[in-house]
Amino acid sequence: MVLRARLRWLIISLIGVATVINYIDRASLSVMWPAISRDTHLTKEAYATIIAFFMIAYALGQAFSGRFFDRVGTRIGFVCTIAVWSTAAALHGLVRSMSGLLMARGLLGFSEAGNWPGATKAVAEWFPRHERALAQGIFNAGASLGAVVSAPVIALLYLWLGWRATFAVIGALGFLWIIPWWCVARSGPGSHPWITREERALILEGASEEGASIEENLPNNTSSPGLNWRQALAYRQTWAIILSRFFIDPVWWLFVNWLPIYLAERFGFDVKQIGMFAWVPYLGAVIGSLVGGWYSGHKMSQGWSVDRARKQAIVIGGVMTLPGFILAAFAGKPWVAVLAMALVLCGFQVMINNIQTLPGDFYSGKSVGTVAGISGMSAVLGVLLFSTWLVPAMSRISYIPVFLMGVALVPVGIALLFRFGGTIRRIDLAA
Repeated sequence: MVLRARLRWLIISLIGVATVINYIDRASLSVMWPAISRDTHLTKEAYATIIAFFMIAYALGQAFSGRFFDRVGTRIGFVCTIAVWSTAAALHGLVRSMSGLLMARGLLGFSEAGNWPGATKAVAEWFPRHERALAQGIFNAGASLGAVVSAPVIALLYLWLGWRATFAVIGALGFLWIIPWWCVARSGPGSHPWITREERALILEGASEEGASIEENLPNNTSSPGLNWRQALAYRQTWAIILSRFFIDPVWWLFVNWLPIYLAERFGFDVKQIGMFAWVPYLGAVIGSLVGGWYSGHKMSQGWSVDRARKQAIVIGGVMTLPGFILAAFAGKPWVAVLAMALVLCGFQVMINNIQTLPGDFYSGKSVGTVAGISGMSAVLGVLLFSTWLVPAMSRISYIPVFLMGVALVPVGIALLFRFGGTIRRIDLAA
Protein backbone atom coordinates (compact mmCIF):
# COMPACT_ATOMS: atom_id res chain seq x y z
CA MET A 1 0.00 0.00 0.00
CA VAL A 2 2.86 2.38 0.74
CA LEU A 3 4.33 1.73 -2.70
CA ARG A 4 0.93 2.26 -4.31
CA ALA A 5 0.57 5.58 -2.53
CA ARG A 6 3.99 6.66 -3.75
CA LEU A 7 4.07 5.08 -7.20
CA ARG A 8 5.54 8.18 -8.83
CA TRP A 9 8.57 8.00 -6.51
CA LEU A 10 9.07 4.32 -7.33
CA ILE A 11 9.04 5.19 -11.04
CA ILE A 12 11.68 7.90 -10.71
CA SER A 13 13.76 5.75 -8.34
CA LEU A 14 13.92 3.01 -10.97
CA ILE A 15 15.01 5.59 -13.54
CA GLY A 16 17.64 6.73 -11.03
CA VAL A 17 18.95 3.15 -10.80
CA ALA A 18 19.08 2.99 -14.61
CA THR A 19 21.16 6.15 -14.52
CA VAL A 20 23.59 4.57 -12.05
CA ILE A 21 24.04 1.72 -14.53
CA ASN A 22 24.37 4.23 -17.36
CA TYR A 23 27.30 5.93 -15.63
CA ILE A 24 29.01 2.71 -14.63
CA ASP A 25 28.92 1.67 -18.29
CA ARG A 26 30.27 4.95 -19.65
CA ALA A 27 32.91 5.46 -16.93
CA SER A 28 34.43 2.02 -17.41
CA LEU A 29 36.58 3.10 -20.35
CA SER A 30 38.21 6.07 -18.61
CA VAL A 31 38.79 4.22 -15.31
CA MET A 32 40.45 1.25 -17.03
CA TRP A 33 42.17 3.28 -19.75
CA PRO A 34 45.70 2.89 -18.31
CA ALA A 35 45.35 -0.90 -18.65
CA ILE A 36 43.43 -0.80 -21.94
CA SER A 37 45.95 1.55 -23.55
CA ARG A 38 48.81 -0.67 -22.42
CA ASP A 39 47.24 -3.78 -23.94
CA THR A 40 46.02 -2.14 -27.15
CA HIS A 41 48.91 0.33 -27.57
CA LEU A 42 46.50 3.25 -27.96
CA THR A 43 47.62 6.79 -27.09
CA LYS A 44 46.04 9.76 -25.30
CA GLU A 45 45.21 11.21 -28.74
CA ALA A 46 43.36 7.98 -29.57
CA TYR A 47 41.43 8.33 -26.32
CA ALA A 48 40.39 11.86 -27.31
CA THR A 49 39.21 10.55 -30.69
CA ILE A 50 37.19 7.82 -29.00
CA ILE A 51 35.56 10.39 -26.70
CA ALA A 52 34.72 12.58 -29.70
CA PHE A 53 33.16 9.61 -31.51
CA PHE A 54 31.12 8.76 -28.40
CA MET A 55 29.90 12.34 -28.05
CA ILE A 56 28.91 12.68 -31.71
CA ALA A 57 26.90 9.46 -31.42
CA TYR A 58 25.49 10.77 -28.13
CA ALA A 59 24.37 13.99 -29.84
CA LEU A 60 22.63 12.05 -32.61
CA GLY A 61 21.05 9.82 -29.97
CA GLN A 62 19.66 12.84 -28.13
CA ALA A 63 18.06 14.12 -31.32
CA PHE A 64 16.54 10.72 -32.10
CA SER A 65 15.48 9.65 -28.63
CA GLY A 66 13.47 12.76 -27.74
CA ARG A 67 10.98 12.09 -30.55
CA PHE A 68 11.28 8.33 -29.99
CA PHE A 69 10.14 8.60 -26.36
CA ASP A 70 7.33 10.98 -27.34
CA ARG A 71 6.08 8.40 -29.84
CA VAL A 72 6.45 5.09 -27.97
CA GLY A 73 6.20 6.29 -24.35
CA THR A 74 8.56 5.90 -21.43
CA ARG A 75 7.95 2.19 -20.78
CA ILE A 76 9.01 0.93 -24.22
CA GLY A 77 11.51 3.72 -24.66
CA PHE A 78 13.55 2.77 -21.62
CA VAL A 79 13.46 -0.95 -22.42
CA CYS A 80 14.82 -0.35 -25.91
CA THR A 81 17.53 2.12 -24.95
CA ILE A 82 18.90 0.22 -21.97
CA ALA A 83 18.92 -3.10 -23.84
CA VAL A 84 21.00 -1.56 -26.63
CA TRP A 85 23.43 0.31 -24.38
CA SER A 86 23.98 -2.77 -22.18
CA THR A 87 24.81 -4.81 -25.26
CA ALA A 88 27.21 -2.08 -26.39
CA ALA A 89 28.92 -2.01 -22.98
CA ALA A 90 29.52 -5.76 -23.08
CA LEU A 91 30.91 -5.53 -26.63
CA HIS A 92 33.79 -3.36 -25.36
CA GLY A 93 35.34 -6.48 -23.88
CA LEU A 94 35.63 -8.10 -27.32
CA VAL A 95 37.44 -5.33 -29.16
CA ARG A 96 41.06 -5.67 -30.26
CA SER A 97 41.55 -2.57 -32.38
CA MET A 98 40.78 1.13 -32.55
CA SER A 99 38.00 0.57 -35.09
CA GLY A 100 36.28 -1.99 -32.87
CA LEU A 101 36.46 0.31 -29.88
CA LEU A 102 35.01 3.18 -31.92
CA MET A 103 32.07 1.04 -33.04
CA ALA A 104 31.28 -0.19 -29.53
CA ARG A 105 31.67 3.29 -28.07
CA GLY A 106 29.49 4.86 -30.78
CA LEU A 107 26.66 2.40 -30.16
CA LEU A 108 26.95 3.03 -26.42
CA GLY A 109 26.77 6.80 -26.89
CA PHE A 110 23.79 6.70 -29.26
CA SER A 111 21.72 4.46 -26.98
CA GLU A 112 22.72 5.97 -23.61
CA ALA A 113 21.49 9.37 -24.78
CA GLY A 114 17.87 8.22 -24.46
CA ASN A 115 18.08 8.13 -20.69
CA TRP A 116 17.88 11.94 -20.36
CA PRO A 117 14.91 12.95 -22.55
CA GLY A 118 13.18 9.81 -21.27
CA ALA A 119 13.65 10.87 -17.66
CA THR A 120 12.54 14.45 -18.38
CA LYS A 121 9.39 13.12 -20.04
CA ALA A 122 8.69 10.76 -17.14
CA VAL A 123 9.07 13.60 -14.62
CA ALA A 124 6.64 15.79 -16.59
CA GLU A 125 4.12 12.93 -16.79
CA TRP A 126 4.30 11.70 -13.21
CA PHE A 127 4.92 14.77 -11.03
CA PRO A 128 3.15 18.03 -10.28
CA ARG A 129 5.29 21.09 -10.97
CA HIS A 130 6.36 21.74 -7.38
CA GLU A 131 7.84 18.22 -7.14
CA ARG A 132 9.58 18.09 -10.50
CA ALA A 133 12.95 19.53 -9.52
CA LEU A 134 13.20 17.07 -6.61
CA ALA A 135 12.22 14.20 -8.92
CA GLN A 136 14.82 15.42 -11.41
CA GLY A 137 17.24 15.58 -8.48
CA ILE A 138 16.64 11.93 -7.62
CA PHE A 139 17.25 11.03 -11.26
CA ASN A 140 20.41 13.15 -11.42
CA ALA A 141 21.53 11.71 -8.09
CA GLY A 142 21.59 8.43 -9.99
CA ALA A 143 24.10 9.97 -12.40
CA SER A 144 26.16 11.26 -9.49
CA LEU A 145 25.89 8.03 -7.52
CA GLY A 146 26.85 6.10 -10.63
CA ALA A 147 29.94 8.26 -10.92
CA VAL A 148 30.67 7.74 -7.20
CA VAL A 149 30.46 3.96 -7.30
CA SER A 150 31.79 3.41 -10.82
CA ALA A 151 35.47 4.09 -10.11
CA PRO A 152 35.85 1.78 -7.08
CA VAL A 153 33.49 -0.89 -8.48
CA ILE A 154 35.20 -0.96 -11.86
CA ALA A 155 38.65 -0.93 -10.25
CA LEU A 156 37.74 -3.90 -8.03
CA LEU A 157 36.23 -5.84 -10.94
CA TYR A 158 39.31 -5.08 -13.02
CA LEU A 159 41.68 -6.33 -10.31
CA TRP A 160 39.59 -9.51 -9.99
CA LEU A 161 38.62 -10.23 -13.62
CA GLY A 162 40.67 -8.04 -15.94
CA TRP A 163 39.24 -5.34 -18.18
CA ARG A 164 37.61 -7.57 -20.81
CA ALA A 165 35.50 -9.59 -18.37
CA THR A 166 34.65 -6.41 -16.45
CA PHE A 167 32.87 -5.03 -19.51
CA ALA A 168 30.79 -8.22 -19.73
CA VAL A 169 29.72 -7.99 -16.09
CA ILE A 170 28.65 -4.35 -16.25
CA GLY A 171 26.80 -5.01 -19.51
CA ALA A 172 24.62 -7.58 -17.73
CA LEU A 173 23.37 -5.02 -15.18
CA GLY A 174 21.05 -3.28 -17.63
CA PHE A 175 19.25 -6.46 -18.62
CA LEU A 176 18.57 -7.20 -14.96
CA TRP A 177 17.07 -3.70 -14.56
CA ILE A 178 14.55 -4.27 -17.36
CA ILE A 179 12.68 -6.88 -15.30
CA PRO A 180 11.39 -4.62 -12.47
CA TRP A 181 10.87 -1.71 -14.88
CA TRP A 182 8.60 -3.78 -17.13
CA CYS A 183 6.54 -4.83 -14.11
CA VAL A 184 6.19 -1.38 -12.55
CA ALA A 185 5.90 1.03 -15.50
CA ARG A 186 2.73 -0.48 -16.92
CA SER A 187 1.11 2.76 -18.10
CA GLY A 188 0.87 6.46 -17.39
CA PRO A 189 -0.70 7.85 -14.21
CA GLY A 190 -4.10 8.23 -15.85
CA SER A 191 -4.79 4.48 -15.94
CA HIS A 192 -2.05 2.68 -13.99
CA PRO A 193 -3.64 -0.25 -12.09
CA TRP A 194 -1.48 0.29 -8.99
CA ILE A 195 -2.03 4.00 -8.49
CA THR A 196 -4.31 5.30 -5.75
CA ARG A 197 -7.08 7.79 -6.44
CA GLU A 198 -5.31 10.37 -4.28
CA GLU A 199 -2.03 10.13 -6.15
CA ARG A 200 -3.74 10.18 -9.54
CA ALA A 201 -5.67 13.28 -8.54
CA LEU A 202 -2.49 15.01 -7.33
CA ILE A 203 -0.72 14.36 -10.65
CA LEU A 204 -3.60 15.04 -13.04
CA GLU A 205 -4.99 18.05 -11.20
CA GLY A 206 -1.48 19.50 -11.19
CA ALA A 207 -1.32 19.02 -14.96
CA SER A 208 -4.70 20.68 -15.37
CA GLU A 209 -3.70 23.67 -13.24
CA GLU A 210 -0.64 24.40 -15.38
CA GLY A 211 -2.60 24.30 -18.60
CA ALA A 212 -2.01 20.77 -19.84
CA SER A 213 -4.97 18.64 -20.74
CA ILE A 214 -5.58 15.63 -18.56
CA GLU A 215 -5.85 13.49 -21.68
CA GLU A 216 -2.16 14.06 -22.32
CA ASN A 217 -1.42 11.92 -19.31
CA LEU A 218 -3.47 8.99 -20.50
CA PRO A 219 -1.79 6.05 -22.22
CA ASN A 220 -1.83 5.65 -26.00
CA ASN A 221 -3.13 9.16 -26.51
CA THR A 222 -2.73 10.31 -30.09
CA SER A 223 -4.91 13.41 -30.04
CA SER A 224 -1.97 15.80 -29.72
CA PRO A 225 1.13 15.02 -31.79
CA GLY A 226 3.17 17.71 -30.05
CA LEU A 227 5.72 20.08 -31.54
CA ASN A 228 8.19 18.91 -34.14
CA TRP A 229 11.73 20.27 -34.28
CA ARG A 230 10.92 23.20 -36.57
CA GLN A 231 7.96 24.25 -34.45
CA ALA A 232 9.86 23.94 -31.18
CA LEU A 233 12.72 26.06 -32.49
CA ALA A 234 10.31 28.89 -33.24
CA TYR A 235 10.03 29.60 -29.49
CA ARG A 236 12.68 31.64 -27.69
CA GLN A 237 12.13 29.50 -24.58
CA THR A 238 13.47 26.50 -26.51
CA TRP A 239 16.56 28.54 -27.38
CA ALA A 240 17.00 29.52 -23.74
CA ILE A 241 17.32 25.84 -22.81
CA ILE A 242 19.48 25.05 -25.85
CA LEU A 243 21.99 27.85 -25.23
CA SER A 244 22.22 27.39 -21.46
CA ARG A 245 22.93 23.69 -21.80
CA PHE A 246 25.48 24.29 -24.58
CA PHE A 247 27.62 26.26 -22.13
CA ILE A 248 26.80 24.60 -18.80
CA ASP A 249 26.74 20.86 -19.57
CA PRO A 250 30.45 20.74 -20.53
CA VAL A 251 31.24 21.38 -16.86
CA TRP A 252 29.98 17.89 -15.96
CA TRP A 253 31.74 16.20 -18.83
CA LEU A 254 35.07 17.79 -18.00
CA PHE A 255 35.09 15.44 -15.02
CA VAL A 256 33.34 12.43 -16.55
CA ASN A 257 35.80 12.28 -19.47
CA TRP A 258 39.01 13.60 -17.94
CA LEU A 259 39.07 13.15 -14.15
CA PRO A 260 40.80 9.72 -14.21
CA ILE A 261 43.25 10.93 -16.88
CA TYR A 262 43.92 14.11 -14.87
CA LEU A 263 44.68 12.10 -11.73
CA ALA A 264 46.99 9.80 -13.67
CA GLU A 265 48.90 12.63 -15.36
CA ARG A 266 48.92 15.24 -12.60
CA PHE A 267 49.59 12.95 -9.62
CA GLY A 268 50.88 9.74 -11.25
CA PHE A 269 47.92 7.57 -10.13
CA ASP A 270 47.39 3.98 -11.31
CA VAL A 271 43.98 2.26 -11.70
CA LYS A 272 43.80 1.36 -7.99
CA GLN A 273 44.58 4.91 -6.85
CA ILE A 274 42.11 6.36 -9.34
CA GLY A 275 39.46 4.10 -7.80
CA MET A 276 40.31 5.48 -4.36
CA PHE A 277 40.05 9.16 -5.28
CA ALA A 278 37.86 9.60 -8.38
CA TRP A 279 34.56 9.02 -6.57
CA VAL A 280 34.92 11.99 -4.18
CA PRO A 281 33.81 14.80 -6.55
CA TYR A 282 30.65 12.89 -7.39
CA LEU A 283 29.67 12.68 -3.74
CA GLY A 284 29.35 16.45 -3.92
CA ALA A 285 27.21 15.96 -7.03
CA VAL A 286 24.85 13.61 -5.14
CA ILE A 287 24.35 16.27 -2.46
CA GLY A 288 23.76 18.97 -5.07
CA SER A 289 21.26 16.81 -6.95
CA LEU A 290 19.04 16.29 -3.93
CA VAL A 291 19.45 19.71 -2.29
CA GLY A 292 18.98 21.61 -5.56
CA GLY A 293 15.83 19.69 -6.38
CA TRP A 294 14.43 20.08 -2.88
CA TYR A 295 15.22 23.80 -2.64
CA SER A 296 13.14 25.07 -5.56
CA GLY A 297 10.19 22.84 -4.63
CA HIS A 298 10.42 24.03 -1.03
CA LYS A 299 10.32 27.64 -2.15
CA MET A 300 7.26 26.96 -4.31
CA SER A 301 5.51 25.41 -1.32
CA GLN A 302 6.18 28.68 0.51
CA GLY A 303 4.35 30.59 -2.21
CA TRP A 304 7.20 31.49 -4.56
CA SER A 305 6.47 31.42 -8.29
CA VAL A 306 8.05 28.75 -10.47
CA ASP A 307 10.06 31.51 -12.17
CA ARG A 308 11.56 32.89 -8.96
CA ALA A 309 12.28 29.51 -7.39
CA ARG A 310 13.95 28.03 -10.48
CA LYS A 311 16.07 31.10 -11.19
CA GLN A 312 17.30 31.53 -7.63
CA ALA A 313 18.35 27.87 -7.45
CA ILE A 314 20.20 28.19 -10.77
CA VAL A 315 22.07 31.30 -9.61
CA ILE A 316 23.02 29.74 -6.27
CA GLY A 317 24.39 26.67 -8.03
CA GLY A 318 26.34 28.77 -10.50
CA VAL A 319 27.96 30.85 -7.78
CA MET A 320 29.02 27.68 -5.94
CA THR A 321 31.03 26.42 -8.92
CA LEU A 322 33.30 29.46 -9.25
CA PRO A 323 35.52 29.12 -6.11
CA GLY A 324 35.67 25.36 -6.69
CA PHE A 325 37.06 25.84 -10.21
CA ILE A 326 39.66 28.34 -9.03
CA LEU A 327 40.79 26.15 -6.12
CA ALA A 328 40.99 23.06 -8.36
CA ALA A 329 43.08 24.94 -10.92
CA PHE A 330 45.87 25.60 -8.44
CA ALA A 331 45.59 22.57 -6.12
CA GLY A 332 48.93 20.98 -5.29
CA LYS A 333 47.62 17.91 -3.49
CA PRO A 334 45.15 15.32 -4.78
CA TRP A 335 42.80 15.57 -1.79
CA VAL A 336 42.54 19.36 -2.25
CA ALA A 337 41.81 18.89 -5.96
CA VAL A 338 39.04 16.33 -5.48
CA LEU A 339 37.36 18.33 -2.70
CA ALA A 340 37.39 21.45 -4.90
CA MET A 341 35.88 19.40 -7.72
CA ALA A 342 33.21 18.15 -5.31
CA LEU A 343 32.16 21.78 -4.73
CA VAL A 344 32.03 22.39 -8.48
CA LEU A 345 29.86 19.35 -9.14
CA CYS A 346 27.60 20.12 -6.18
CA GLY A 347 26.88 23.56 -7.63
CA PHE A 348 26.53 22.14 -11.12
CA GLN A 349 23.84 19.71 -10.02
CA VAL A 350 21.92 22.44 -8.19
CA MET A 351 21.84 24.31 -11.51
CA ILE A 352 21.18 21.47 -13.90
CA ASN A 353 18.32 19.92 -11.89
CA ASN A 354 16.33 23.09 -12.40
CA ILE A 355 17.42 23.66 -16.00
CA GLN A 356 16.42 20.12 -16.99
CA THR A 357 12.90 20.64 -15.65
CA LEU A 358 12.35 23.59 -18.02
CA PRO A 359 11.04 21.55 -21.00
CA GLY A 360 8.25 20.38 -18.66
CA ASP A 361 7.77 23.90 -17.25
CA PHE A 362 7.45 25.56 -20.66
CA TYR A 363 5.76 22.76 -22.64
CA SER A 364 3.41 19.83 -22.09
CA GLY A 365 2.51 16.39 -23.37
CA LYS A 366 4.27 15.11 -26.48
CA SER A 367 6.44 18.20 -26.85
CA VAL A 368 8.48 17.64 -23.68
CA GLY A 369 10.65 14.81 -24.95
CA THR A 370 11.29 16.61 -28.24
CA VAL A 371 12.48 19.82 -26.56
CA ALA A 372 14.54 17.83 -24.05
CA GLY A 373 16.16 15.94 -26.94
CA ILE A 374 17.01 19.12 -28.85
CA SER A 375 18.57 20.72 -25.77
CA GLY A 376 20.41 17.49 -25.01
CA MET A 377 21.94 17.51 -28.46
CA SER A 378 23.00 21.13 -27.95
CA ALA A 379 24.63 20.11 -24.66
CA VAL A 380 26.63 17.43 -26.43
CA LEU A 381 27.81 19.89 -29.07
CA GLY A 382 29.06 22.11 -26.26
CA VAL A 383 30.81 19.12 -24.71
CA LEU A 384 32.49 18.30 -28.02
CA LEU A 385 33.82 21.85 -28.32
CA PHE A 386 34.83 22.66 -24.76
CA SER A 387 35.58 19.25 -23.24
CA THR A 388 36.50 16.87 -26.03
CA TRP A 389 38.47 19.10 -28.41
CA LEU A 390 39.85 21.92 -26.26
CA VAL A 391 40.94 19.93 -23.19
CA PRO A 392 43.62 17.81 -24.96
CA ALA A 393 45.19 20.96 -26.42
CA MET A 394 45.06 22.90 -23.15
CA SER A 395 46.26 20.05 -20.96
CA ARG A 396 49.47 19.62 -22.96
CA ILE A 397 50.68 22.74 -21.14
CA SER A 398 48.71 22.59 -17.89
CA TYR A 399 45.29 21.73 -16.50
CA ILE A 400 44.98 25.25 -15.04
CA PRO A 401 43.33 26.76 -18.16
CA VAL A 402 40.98 23.77 -18.31
CA PHE A 403 39.55 24.60 -14.89
CA LEU A 404 39.55 28.36 -15.53
CA MET A 405 37.50 27.75 -18.68
CA GLY A 406 34.71 26.58 -16.39
CA VAL A 407 34.74 29.96 -14.62
CA ALA A 408 33.68 31.55 -17.92
CA LEU A 409 31.21 28.91 -19.13
CA VAL A 410 28.83 28.98 -16.16
CA PRO A 411 28.00 32.74 -16.09
CA VAL A 412 27.55 32.81 -19.88
CA GLY A 413 25.11 29.88 -19.75
CA ILE A 414 23.04 31.43 -16.96
CA ALA A 415 22.95 34.84 -18.65
CA LEU A 416 21.68 33.35 -21.92
CA LEU A 417 19.03 31.32 -20.09
CA PHE A 418 17.64 34.42 -18.39
CA ARG A 419 17.90 36.54 -21.55
CA PHE A 420 15.96 34.21 -23.83
CA GLY A 421 13.77 32.37 -21.32
CA GLY A 422 11.94 35.33 -19.86
CA THR A 423 9.42 34.39 -17.20
CA ILE A 424 9.29 30.63 -16.59
CA ARG A 425 5.69 29.57 -17.16
CA ARG A 426 3.63 27.31 -19.42
CA ILE A 427 3.55 28.49 -23.05
CA ASP A 428 0.14 28.74 -24.69
CA LEU A 429 0.86 26.85 -27.91
CA ALA A 430 -2.56 27.74 -29.29
CA ALA A 431 -1.88 31.48 -29.11
